[in-house]
Amino acid sequence: MPQRAIALFSGGLDSVLAVFWMQKLGFEVIPVFFSAAYIFPDKALKVAEENGLKLEVRDISEKHLEMLRHPKRGYGKNLNPCIDCHSLMIQEAALMLPELGADFIITGEVLGQRPMSQNLDSLKAVDKMSGAGDLVIRPLSQKLLPDTKPIREGWVNKEQMLDISGRGRSRQLQLAEQFGISHLQPAGGCLLTDHNYSLRLRDLMRHNQDSLSNVKLLRWGRHFRLTDEIKLIVGRDAADNAGIESENYPGLYLKIRDVEGPLGLLTVQEPSEEVLKLAASIVLFYSHKASSPAYVKYGVDKKFNQEIKVEKCPENILRSYLITS
Repeated sequence: MPQRAIALFSGGLDSVLAVFWMQKLGFEVIPVFFSAAYIFPDKALKVAEENGLKLEVRDISEKHLEMLRHPKRGYGKNLNPCIDCHSLMIQEAALMLPELGADFIITGEVLGQRPMSQNLDSLKAVDKMSGAGDLVIRPLSQKLLPDTKPIREGWVNKEQMLDISGRGRSRQLQLAEQFGISHLQPAGGCLLTDHNYSLRLRDLMRHNQDSLSNVKLLRWGRHFRLTDEIKLIVGRDAADNAGIESENYPGLYLKIRDVEGPLGLLTVQEPSEEVLKLAASIVLFYSHKASSPAYVKYGVDKKFNQEIKVEKCPENILRSYLITS
């Protein structure tokens, strides 16, 4: 009888409980986290390690971005296509079943916990869109849900499943105490639910520039649209500067010559003199230590082998180019 399942693992309490519950019943469970350019595994990895779980991380950035451009069920409050996203992840998990020698999929979803994405109609839509919904078990609510193949075939005993529903957390917290799990928060962590991040991504989409390399830059710094073709990203602090550098984007990098300050990145390597001057003046604006005028160094491959002298950009002009701060 099949005894191995893949778990969609977010790092939130419900996903941990789903894994622990099925393990308690004797199933071998392989937790999997699907990452993308705006969905990061850091928290899930930490939670998995703290709870003695070995987490498999798979990057589906390209597929997720393609889905994001045209979600069949649309977006939530910002750019979060929750139903399409869950469907894609179930679809990807189904593709992994032969590779990992697993037979079905479990998730930590709770019926009614999220009114828009975890009501019965939404769960049915997810299952239908994925093409693999008949292989999905939701242990925390399965008693309240239609039977799927693992139930019908007798792989999973429905009477051993749970009947949690609604937005309350009391039963999950009781289970967490039984299993010795610290009281984790819901997973969250998807930048598509963030208003400012969504504004940046919408800007890329409007300009047909939503390549993976451009999307990866969205998590760092302040963003400016200088022309229809060119953006400027300016680091807000040392972490942003390091993050911008880490992406190794093939653009033109700028920094102030004589004092420590923000790192700037233009998304082209050969801007016009007018654009270069504007970008340098914006970078200079964000240094309180720098005088005005001052020299800003620039170059490709972060070599900073040229420089330009500029005044700080007037704030009213700067804000006319600002996408988000």
